[in-house]
Amino acid sequence: MNHKRQFQFFWLILISVLIYNCSPQKKQVSKIKTPPSKPVIKSVPTNIKVEDNYRVDLPAINREFRGAWIASVANINWPSRTNLTSEQQRSEAIEMLNMLQNNNFNAVILQVRPSGDALYKSSNEPWSYFLTGEIGREPYPYYDPLEFWVEEAHKRGIELHVWLNPYRAHHSNGGKVTSQSLANKFSDVTYRLRNGMYWFDPASLVIQDHVSKVVNELVKKYDIDAVHFDDYFYPYATYNGGADFPDSKTWNAYRNAGGNLTRADWRRDNVNRFVERIYKEIKNEKNYVKFGISPFGIWKPDYPTGIKGSSQYDELYADAKLWLNKGWVDYFAPQLYWPVNSTGQSFPRLLEWWKTENNFNRHLWPGLNTVEIKVSDKPSEIVNQIEFSRQILKDDTGEIHWSIAGLTKSYSMQNTLKTRVYQDKVLIPRSPWLKTNKELSQPKLNLKNNGGNISATWNSSNGEKVFQWVLFTKYGNEWRTQILNADIQNMEIIKFYNGKNLNTVAIKAIDRLGNESDYKAEKVK
Repeated sequence: MNHKRQFQFFWLILISVLIYNCSPQKKQVSKIKTPPSKPVIKSVPTNIKVEDNYRVDLPAINREFRGAWIASVANINWPSRTNLTSEQQRSEAIEMLNMLQNNNFNAVILQVRPSGDALYKSSNEPWSYFLTGEIGREPYPYYDPLEFWVEEAHKRGIELHVWLNPYRAHHSNGGKVTSQSLANKFSDVTYRLRNGMYWFDPASLVIQDHVSKVVNELVKKYDIDAVHFDDYFYPYATYNGGADFPDSKTWNAYRNAGGNLTRADWRRDNVNRFVERIYKEIKNEKNYVKFGISPFGIWKPDYPTGIKGSSQYDELYADAKLWLNKGWVDYFAPQLYWPVNSTGQSFPRLLEWWKTENNFNRHLWPGLNTVEIKVSDKPSEIVNQIEFSRQILKDDTGEIHWSIAGLTKSYSMQNTLKTRVYQDKVLIPRSPWLKTNKELSQPKLNLKNNGGNISATWNSSNGEKVFQWVLFTKYGNEWRTQILNADIQNMEIIKFYNGKNLNTVAIKAIDRLGNESDYKAEKVK
C-alpha cells in the first residue's frame, strides 16, 4: 500500500471513531466518575410573593379632632414662669406633648401671640414678656420656641395650631409698657382700658394691615397646621368698667367720610371684613393651612329659644354666626363652657343650633371647659359632652379642651377620658374643601417571613407629604388598625392573635389634611 492510500485509510478510521464517540448512545456511558453533588436543602422563603394589586375591603379609619388649648398669657399654661431657662421651657413642652400623645390627643392650640408680642422669632413684633420676663428679650440660650413646638408636635402625629389675639395690645399681667411695646408704636390707635389692658382699635386700617403681616409671617415661615383666633374682638365691657370702647377718632373719621352705618354695625363690619381678609390671605399663601375661630358660645340670647347670657353680637361686635354662614373658617369652636343639664345655656341645644348655621359644612368642634365646668364630677361631665358631640356631629366630630391644665393637673380627668372616650388613636377629620399640592402615592410594602414574625417595611415615593401611616393587619376575619407617626416605616408583626392566623397586611399613607392614599395590601401564607 502506498503512502497516499495509507493516509486516506487513516482518516477514514479517525472519522468513524469520532462519529461513534459523539453519538447519543455513547454519550450516556461515561467511564469518568464525577464527584457527588451537594444535597439540595429546601429553605423557608424570606420574601412573600403576592399579587401586584391585591384588593381587600379595609375597615374605615376612626376620626375625631381632639385638641387642647395651651395659653401663654399670664403664664397660665406654658411657660409656667417667666424666669425658666430655655432647657426648662423645652422640658415643659415635651412633658405636655408626651401627655397628649399618651392620651390619644391629636392637636394643640398654642398661644404664640398673647398681646402684640411673640413667642417666636418675629420681624414684626417683640419677644413676649411671658417668655423671658422682659418685652423684646430673646430666650437664652437662644432657640425659636415655635419652631421647636412644631417639630416636636409633628414627631408625635399631633397638629400644631398657632393661636393669636388680634386686638389685645398689652396685658395687665405683662409687665411695664416699654418703648418696645406695640402699645407705644401704635399709640394713636391703641387705648388703655380701665382694667389696665391696652387694646388696638379694630377699625384702624393700620392695625388690620399689621395683624395681617403677623399672620402672613407665621404662615410663610413655619410649618404650622392652622391659625386660630379666640373670642376677643372688641373687648368685653367689664374690661373698661362698663364704659363704651373709646374709638371716637376712627368713628368720626368714618362718619366724616360719608359712612352711614350705625356705630354698632360699623364695629361689626370692621371685624367681619378683617375675618374674611385673613381667611383669604391664608388660603392664598398655603391652601392647606386651616383657619379656626373659637367665639363665645352664645351668638345672641334666645338663639336658640330660651338661651340666656351675654351677647357677643352686641358686646364684642362679633357676628360669629355670619362667619360660619359665609364659610370664612375651616373650623369653628364655640366655647360651650356650660353643663349638659344647664337650663339657660344648654350644651347640646347650643351645639345643635350652631350646627344649623353651618351652611358650608365646615368643621364644628365645640370648646369644653375641662378646667372649671361647674359640676361636682368634672370628668364624667366632660365625657357626657363628648358623647353628645358625637351624636350631634356624626362623622365630623371633635372638641377642644380649655385648657391643658384640666389634664395636667388632674390624673382623674386624663384617666377618665382615656378609658371611656379616647381609648384609641384616631385621625383628624378630612377637610374636603382644602387641597394639597400633590396627592399621596400608593405606598410600597414589603413583607419578609423571619420565622417567628412577619417583618413589614413600607415607604412612599412622595414621603415628604406623609404625616402619618395606617397599618392594617387581618387575623382570620378580624381587622386590626394602627395609626403610626410618619417616621415609623417598619414593624415586626405577630403571626397569631386571639388564636387566629395573620393572613393580610395593608398600609395607607395619610397627609396633613387627613387625606388617605390608595392602600397597598399583601397576602400572608
